[in-house]
Amino acid sequence: MNGDRRRGELDRREFLRGAAGLSLSGASLLPLLRGRSGHAAEGQGGRPRVAAIVTELRYRDHAHVILENFLEPYLFNGKPTHSGFEVASLYVDQPGADDMVADVAGTYAIKVYPTIAEALCLGGDRLAVDAVLSIGEHGKYPVNARGQREYPRKRFFDAIVAEFERSGRVVPVFNDKHLSYRWDWAKEMADTAARLKIPLMAGSSVPLAERRPPLELPEGAAIEGAVSIHGGPLEIYDFHGLEVLQSLAESRRGGETGVARVQFLAGDALWDAAEAGLWSPSLADAAMAAELGAGRPTLRTLVHSGPFARDPLHGILLTYADGFRAIVLKVGTSGTRWNFACRLAGESTPRATSFHTGPWNNRALFKALAHAIQVHFRAGQSPYPLERTLLTTGVLDAAMESRFQGGKALDTPQLAIAYRPRDFRAVREMGATWAVLRPDAPQPPGIDHSGRRS
Repeated sequence: MNGDRRRGELDRREFLRGAAGLSLSGASLLPLLRGRSGHAAEGQGGRPRVAAIVTELRYRDHAHVILENFLEPYLFNGKPTHSGFEVASLYVDQPGADDMVADVAGTYAIKVYPTIAEALCLGGDRLAVDAVLSIGEHGKYPVNARGQREYPRKRFFDAIVAEFERSGRVVPVFNDKHLSYRWDWAKEMADTAARLKIPLMAGSSVPLAERRPPLELPEGAAIEGAVSIHGGPLEIYDFHGLEVLQSLAESRRGGETGVARVQFLAGDALWDAAEAGLWSPSLADAAMAAELGAGRPTLRTLVHSGPFARDPLHGILLTYADGFRAIVLKVGTSGTRWNFACRLAGESTPRATSFHTGPWNNRALFKALAHAIQVHFRAGQSPYPLERTLLTTGVLDAAMESRFQGGKALDTPQLAIAYRPRDFRAVREMGATWAVLRPDAPQPPGIDHSGRRS
């Protein structure tokens, strides 16, 4: 939203070096951070400091698999990469006796603070860090009647903003996954970031995964329909499916103009919508073939009498403001299923791909997300538009409301969110890492040191 103005304030060569995946030293980062905030909180060896605000820190939680790539070298596109940052402070919303907090904090000399304000100020009276990780995922938080986990992302953001306003300066912030389970809160977060000129990045790791087979849509492609498929739980993985869809659909002809209608579909209603031409089972078959190989049974067979027959199937049907239609389907129970297919005007054969996450059930994919966050922290601009996450957040909220209302189609004038996409290939994993981290590579029990060993 304000990124283009901020990017102009930065040294062009440093931005391109960061976006290309070349690690910058602490010394080279400091002038960028001083130029943006008027102050640099130099850590050990002159490295800029990061505050981590998390719900909990347990093995394989998002806080763990993001932070480990700030604490140790990691592999990005097959190359050992250093973050260039110091994790200086930690706030844990739900600490526990059996979590990783004491071990990680002790090993890496990270001070744990009892409040978000103290973590941002490092115990002092003014903002003393150069970037903020806000990871509001995992933990024991209530699930509301619409099936949404009420993670405290808005509460975290409000506390961070309060300290920015009190201290009179802002620094880049990353918000893990969608902005909030409530649309009005998500919109308020985006509006606040724009008003205060806070460089805000949000979203998840999945759009950064390697695409097998490779798929790059032509700029301004005329997309006639699209299907995104995931295999995870309701809501929390529907968001990932929406992100996969949006990360490709946003590049269609005319750019993004928003979503006009959302409908949650399940059971016979899902197939009735297909019969009415509202979504394409043949595109879904192409998406599944990208993962499972050609010659497999159709989706209808897979979910009616095949291996997915016992797994509930549902879909989120989107009608965009420009008339384009797409659907996100939940198929099976694989937490690493991320498939996509679309049909371009004038082409009879769909274009399809599967997003490959690497070994360790998604854990290794967070290396690409951590790298993208670090590029954001250096440049003061997200590698992809915040509007993408705002739009997918709003679609997800509307889909859960549609489900709550028995599958009623809902008009969504609030989602008239127009934006232009950015080329974010520089922060995507293209596959070289998996030549180093083979499928049989043992998963580390604690912090991953694979980048150091390499």
